[in-house]
Amino acid sequence: MAFISELTANNLRDKVTSNETELKSLYRIKSIPHYRTSVDHGLVEEYQKNGWEVDGTPLKTKTRMRKEKPHDVLFEDEVWCQFYDLGYRTLNIDRNFKLPFGKNDTETKQIDIIAINDESIIIVECKSRKTKTSSSSFKTEFESLGSMINGFSKSLEQIFGKERKIKHIFATRNIRIDNESSDGIRLTNLGSFLYNDNTFEYVKGLIKSYKGAAHYQFLALIFKGRDISKKRIEIPAIEGKMGKKKYYMFSIEPHLLLKLGFVLHRTKANNTELPTYQRLLVPSRLKGIGAFIDNEGYFPNSVVLNFDTKSKKFEFQSNQKLSSSNSRTGILKIPNAYAIAYIIDGQHRIYGYANSKHKHTNTIPAVAFTDLTPKEQLEIFMSINENQKAVSATLRITLEEDLFWDAERLDSRLKALRSSIIRVLTTSVSSPLYDIISIGEDKAKLSSRPFARVLPKSGILPIARGNKVDEDDRGSSLYNLNNLDHQDEMERSRKRIVKFISLAYDSIEKSLAKDLYDEFILSNRGTFAYLGLIGSLSQYIASNGEVKPQTPAQTRFNHIEKFIDELVFRLSNLPESESEVLLQKQGQGADTLWLRTFQSFMNNKFKDYSPEELIDWRQRQDQELQDEGRKLGTEIEKYLKKSIIRKLQVIFGDDWELEIGSIQRQCEQRAAEQREKIYKEKLTKKEIKWTEQFFITDYKSIIESYFTKTPENPPEGFKNFEAEFAIDIGDKFNSKKDKTKWLLIFNSLRNNWAHEGTKEKGLNLEEVKFLRNIHKTLYSG
Repeated sequence: MAFISELTANNLRDKVTSNETELKSLYRIKSIPHYRTSVDHGLVEEYQKNGWEVDGTPLKTKTRMRKEKPHDVLFEDEVWCQFYDLGYRTLNIDRNFKLPFGKNDTETKQIDIIAINDESIIIVECKSRKTKTSSSSFKTEFESLGSMINGFSKSLEQIFGKERKIKHIFATRNIRIDNESSDGIRLTNLGSFLYNDNTFEYVKGLIKSYKGAAHYQFLALIFKGRDISKKRIEIPAIEGKMGKKKYYMFSIEPHLLLKLGFVLHRTKANNTELPTYQRLLVPSRLKGIGAFIDNEGYFPNSVVLNFDTKSKKFEFQSNQKLSSSNSRTGILKIPNAYAIAYIIDGQHRIYGYANSKHKHTNTIPAVAFTDLTPKEQLEIFMSINENQKAVSATLRITLEEDLFWDAERLDSRLKALRSSIIRVLTTSVSSPLYDIISIGEDKAKLSSRPFARVLPKSGILPIARGNKVDEDDRGSSLYNLNNLDHQDEMERSRKRIVKFISLAYDSIEKSLAKDLYDEFILSNRGTFAYLGLIGSLSQYIASNGEVKPQTPAQTRFNHIEKFIDELVFRLSNLPESESEVLLQKQGQGADTLWLRTFQSFMNNKFKDYSPEELIDWRQRQDQELQDEGRKLGTEIEKYLKKSIIRKLQVIFGDDWELEIGSIQRQCEQRAAEQREKIYKEKLTKKEIKWTEQFFITDYKSIIESYFTKTPENPPEGFKNFEAEFAIDIGDKFNSKKDKTKWLLIFNSLRNNWAHEGTKEKGLNLEEVKFLRNIHKTLYSG
């Protein structure tokens, strides 16, 4: 007996279309964020009163108008377009698809999107809000949804046939429902799929990266573990063993692996699968692989897989074992189910076959493990990819949490803690940085790299080498090094640090004007500077004995709140000239300039706050100090050249150049290169003597080679190299290396004073004092 009347079924069939021309027209209309129309010129003012605006130059008789779509319509249209991009070619034509879930006329529900292909029917219910907000409970709505889904399935099977799989999707925008929340769990238990903001962005990324192959990963995502067919796949295989792990080697047709396979992309959409580790495909590379395959190209190396056999029976039927091998041959019987094979390595090769004419005729060599934990998969992935540039810096930072959380070495655990802090800051709905930091393959406003760089530099986390840590970090960081229960402290300090950072961001976001907050705090440079500042302030109050590592975050924040108020005041009243200096500074040195500027604001108000790194930085910006250091360094270098050449001439006479022949040849090469450079840049010839091309390392080499050398008949007052150039700098002073160590230091400082106008490095007071001492020793000798 029919579930619904044939008239109702026919009416609903008329509400969808498979006509490609009509679909393209709908896609074009839905893919723009505005309604568009053309009206008589006389009606323009009336339309404007209703929210329309003029769109471009008026035509001869008409004016083109446009109006923003309401957020709910915009969201539905964007999801509809995603399904079209995923390859669905039967879709609803409007918002009036009212699907029966019972036999009574009142038992119908509007379905916002219905998408049909050869394998599946997807019905989507969309819920959106204009701005991001925590959701109210959908408990009541979801409790009635279970019986509705069952009724929907009966109606759809009658309308479109029983051969396709049916899935209900609950799509949300700006509504915070976590997969692991009570509402998220209810949906999963009902067999529905939560399609939240993270999923939308993930599918968008799939479409961009995988193009025509995106639907394979999408189906695996929403139908994970569900049978494609009851009939299992049977293929010849070899069973072997490495360590304690069994593995299977076989060849499999790409079209099968495309449906069985699933890639654990490191995105928020897959957060229930943690740890995840893969990056999205490179579209240009995927296209190239497809062309390579269609031109009869092949890949001789195996893809690496992991089969999830816990919920689906996986069987190896072996033949008789050979006496000469520990391996066994046989038949591997694989459940034909979505997402049963995790692709650890080789996703480009597999998805390169998606649109190839050879996906049914070629076979791919594979090595498959069974039931590896996600962490074991991650370790294999990193082992394969550790020397490849394909793993981005952001993805590496994100993976550290799963790689090193329970590591034996403290420095590795701190990397994991750093990664975990960044993840929680951007995935916790209560965090002011929710959804703002890029992690894994999810792109966002802020990069994770400034967070990763500044957390240890700021003192929020200690810096360790192996299991050793600087004693100064023991009392000033927020990680309690005295807690010997490492896992307990990892959890406690993560909670403490996330709370402390959240309080600091909450405070300044509420106090600072939005445009200033976006410019000076919510940017990558601002991230480094602001986190660096609150870490530095935390160290300051720790040095005063006001807090300890285990001090609650709220108490710690209370101690630094007055400093944040001062930062708000200074940024709110920042002169335009100073603002321009900060905002125009890009690239190397920008992070440091911003942080030291923020610290200077604090020092100007609170004199006791004077961190060593700020003092050092200010000295390096002191022009008088830089001028003095440059003058001293130049005169020392002139002295070295003149004195060394004179000594060589006295000791070796006319043969002095032959004695340093190898150094002379290097200097002549440098002189030639310099002459060529000047000619190319200025189209002029300039004579450059080889003796003008000595490096400080050349002087050191000469001094050490002839350290105690004296001529047979030394002139009166002659000093050998040791007598003139052995300078005590307060360190060991026994060996030749000890006595010439000052030259190494001098050489390391040279770049800081040699280029006039540089402000990236410069010289501090101690370094200028060092140059004063060397200069005085040489010229007074």
